[in-house]
Amino acid sequence: MSDYDVDLFVIGGGSGGVRAARVAAQHGARVMLAEEYRVGGTCVIRGCVPKKLLVYASRFRAEFEDAAGYGWTLAQSSFDWPTLIANKDKEIARLEAAYTAMLEKAGVTVVKIRAAVADAHTVQMTNGKRVRAATILIATGGAPTFGDPIPGIEHAISSNEAFHLPSLPPQVVIQGGGYIAVEFAGIFAGLGAHVTLVYRGENILRGFDDDVRAHLRMDMEKHGIRVFTGCKVAAIARSGSRFSVQLSSGNQISADCVMFATGRAPNVSRIGLQETGVAIAKNGGVAVDEYSRSSVASIYAIGDVTNRVNLTPVAIREGHAFADTVFGGKPTAVDHVNVPTAVFADPEVGVVGMTEAQARARLPQTDVYKAMFKPLKATLSGRDTTVLIKLVVDGLTDRVVGCHIVGEGAAEMIQAAAIAVKMGAKKADFDATMALHPTTAEELVTMRKKSASYAREAAE
Repeated sequence: MSDYDVDLFVIGGGSGGVRAARVAAQHGARVMLAEEYRVGGTCVIRGCVPKKLLVYASRFRAEFEDAAGYGWTLAQSSFDWPTLIANKDKEIARLEAAYTAMLEKAGVTVVKIRAAVADAHTVQMTNGKRVRAATILIATGGAPTFGDPIPGIEHAISSNEAFHLPSLPPQVVIQGGGYIAVEFAGIFAGLGAHVTLVYRGENILRGFDDDVRAHLRMDMEKHGIRVFTGCKVAAIARSGSRFSVQLSSGNQISADCVMFATGRAPNVSRIGLQETGVAIAKNGGVAVDEYSRSSVASIYAIGDVTNRVNLTPVAIREGHAFADTVFGGKPTAVDHVNVPTAVFADPEVGVVGMTEAQARARLPQTDVYKAMFKPLKATLSGRDTTVLIKLVVDGLTDRVVGCHIVGEGAAEMIQAAAIAVKMGAKKADFDATMALHPTTAEELVTMRKKSASYAREAAE
C-alpha cells in the first residue's frame, strides 16, 4: 500500500459514497472523498429529503379542511413559499454539515472539488493535484434528463430548480409520469397551484401494478390535477413571464412554470471512465458484478451511477457492502430482490415485490386479494378518497410475493410488510396475525376472499 497516497478514493459525496467512505475508514483504510457540489448528494441536497419536506407542507391545506368535520373552527390560513424554502434550506445546510462532520470524525479526508479517473489507480482533481489510490469508487449518482430537444426547452426546469423557485407558480405543467413527476404534481397542487401532468405513456407510474396506477390517477384527478396521457410537450413559447405549452395532442396550456421530470441518467461522462476502460452497461450505467466491481479490477461503482435499483437505501446498502467486501474481509453481495419503495404522491403509494402482471407471467398460479375502501378518517371529514390494499400470492406455495398499498401512511405500512415478504411469509401467516383495530393496515391481515385466481396454463 506504500505506493499509494490512499487506500480508497471515493468520487461523489452522496448517500452511497458517504457510507462507503465512512465504513471503509472504520475498517482501517486511508480514505479520501471528493464532492464537487455539496456533501449529501441528490437525496439530501436536492432529492428525497427536501422533497419530503415539501410534501409535508403540501398536506396541511387538506388537514385544515378536514378539521372542520371534527369540530375545529380555524382562522383563515395562508401559505408563504419563501418561508418554506428558507426553512428547508436551513435544514439541508444542517444535514450537509452533519454528513461532513461524520466523515471527518471517521478519519475521511473530504475535498470539495471535481475529480476524475486518470487511470486504474490515479484520480485527477481540477486543482491539478493527482492522487494515487489502491481502489477507486465511483459514486457520482445521476442527473435529470430532458429527453428529445423541443422548441423552447430552455424555458423548462427540472426538479433541481424546483427547490429554489422564488415563488409558488400559480399554474404548473409537469411532463413525466414517474416518481418525481407525480410527487411534484401533488406538492404544487397541495400548496394551491393548478397542475397539469403530461405523460406520453398510457398511464402514470410505468412498472407499478396496474391497479395502483389506476387508483393513484383517479385520486389525483379527484384532487384537481389534470392528467393527460398518450401525449407529450411539443413546444414551449414564452410570453412575458408566462408560457404557452403546446402538446403533441394539439392541446395548448398556459403556465407560469414548466417542469420536466422525464427521468435521470447516470453521471458517467467527463469523469474518465471510458478512457480508463471502464465498461458501460446497456442501461447506461457503469457495468458491475455482484460485488460492485467494474471491468477494471481496482475500480468499483455503487448507487445510481450503476443504474441498477436507483433508490437511496439501495445505494447506502451497496456502499456498506463494498466497504465490507474490499476492506472488511467480509465479501458481501447486495440482494436487489424485493426492495420496497414508496411514491410520496397524494395519495401515498408503497409497494414491495411482484405486480399482478409479473406474477401471472412468472408463476403457474397466482391468487390476488384486494380491498378498496373509504378510510375511517374520511368519514367525518367528507374527503373523497379511498384506500387500495392488494396482496399478490403464489397460488401453489401460498407465499405472498407482492404487496401494494395506496393511501395515507402507505410508505410506513409497506416498510413493515416488506419484512414479511422478504422472509417468505405465506398468506396463512398474514391470516394468523391478529388485526390491530381500527387501522388501515389491518386489511393486510383480514382479507380472506380472493379477488381473482389465475392459472397460467389455462390462460395460455
